[in-house]
Amino acid sequence: MKPWYQKAVFYHIYPLGLLGAPKTNHETSAACRFDELLQWIPHIRDLGCTALYIGPVFESTGHGYDTRDLRLVDRRLGTNEDFTNFVDQCHEHGIRVAVDAVFNHTGREFPAFRDIQEKREASPYKDWYRGVNFGWGSPMGDSFGYEAWQGHYELPCLNLQNPAVREYLMDTVKFWIDTLHIDGLRLDCANVLDFAFMKELRSCTASMKEDFWLMGEVIHGEYGRWVNGEMLHSVTNYELHKALYSGHNDHNYFEIAHNVKRLESVGRALYTFTDNHDEDRIASKLREPDHLFPVYQLLFTLPGIPSVYYGSEWGIQGARTRESDEALRPALSLKDMEQKTGPITDHIAALARIHRDNPELHDGTYKELLLTNRQYAFGRLGENTMILSAVNNDSQPAALSIPVPFPASQAINLLDAEAPSIPVENGRLSVTLPPSGGAIFKLREA
Repeated sequence: MKPWYQKAVFYHIYPLGLLGAPKTNHETSAACRFDELLQWIPHIRDLGCTALYIGPVFESTGHGYDTRDLRLVDRRLGTNEDFTNFVDQCHEHGIRVAVDAVFNHTGREFPAFRDIQEKREASPYKDWYRGVNFGWGSPMGDSFGYEAWQGHYELPCLNLQNPAVREYLMDTVKFWIDTLHIDGLRLDCANVLDFAFMKELRSCTASMKEDFWLMGEVIHGEYGRWVNGEMLHSVTNYELHKALYSGHNDHNYFEIAHNVKRLESVGRALYTFTDNHDEDRIASKLREPDHLFPVYQLLFTLPGIPSVYYGSEWGIQGARTRESDEALRPALSLKDMEQKTGPITDHIAALARIHRDNPELHDGTYKELLLTNRQYAFGRLGENTMILSAVNNDSQPAALSIPVPFPASQAINLLDAEAPSIPVENGRLSVTLPPSGGAIFKLREA
């Protein structure tokens, strides 16, 4: 029995944005915004998603990554009990839940940091943060200095080599599992987290909950350094994310194919996406709106664990500015958005169903079959079956003759249940792809 995350389709929510929470946390009591979020669960299920990455969700001052309390759900969203009920409702609909784990840094209002501000050298937490130095003051007016994430002094860096810090964080994860019933973590800033810490986290969570999933935010680097049997199950595939939009904007499928082959050893484990809370919407990045169709086909049929960022299933746009990420994290009304349901929404739902129902797309071997600047076909091979995915980024139809790497006589078009099967003749499949579109075929050995 394969673990749930190997065949998952994720839905990604930035809850403070989606639910229209105040930008700064001045609240004195908990809100009830999870009542609204409960309404999204049937939509997530009907879209074909089987897992949810939601975050950040813990008590913070502003954007959610400046944490105040790792064991309290952000009061702008609701209470711990509200969130636990939400997770349990997700489970009843067959949806697993992973949350943001911000372990690289805290906010300045985190109790350990506040204690250092008050007691300086006498604080029992003086070694909880990296680079604490009582010989100089911080740019924020503190009477001591400290290491901050990328120079943002509102985000002091935790000292993960301190056993007391590690014990606190492991106990926190156990609290999340036991009390909030979560199924996995997305580790913020995993590219700069201590490797020994991540190994300890993997060991501890494996004993806390079977099939608990650890995914890390990694932008650059060799992903295999993080994705292995000792550390993380997955990391964010930013390389494929970049290739998906630039490969279409430049009419250059060689870029995408090169990326897939370079990452082939770990590709099936990687968390793949077209956009997220830090990146411009894919509909804003593509020069040709119709390229959304082949982009999403590739997302769901190339190796990886696909994810859809909330709102993008309706093709909404959004681009960051120098001053703000707010356009990437808008408040949305589900009732209003459902009125915008159209071809791209239906396309994503169909792709999610195909991904769910065909194990070749979870663990099948990747094989490149045809590659030009504007057309690309590949197979995902099982033992006696294959999924063949072919896409076209040209504005004209494309007639292709695609080699089939094992004996098969017929190909069934999974994107069109009413279409007749196509014969495989002399080891080749002849198809015509629509402009800015594609086709997915199921083949079995004759």
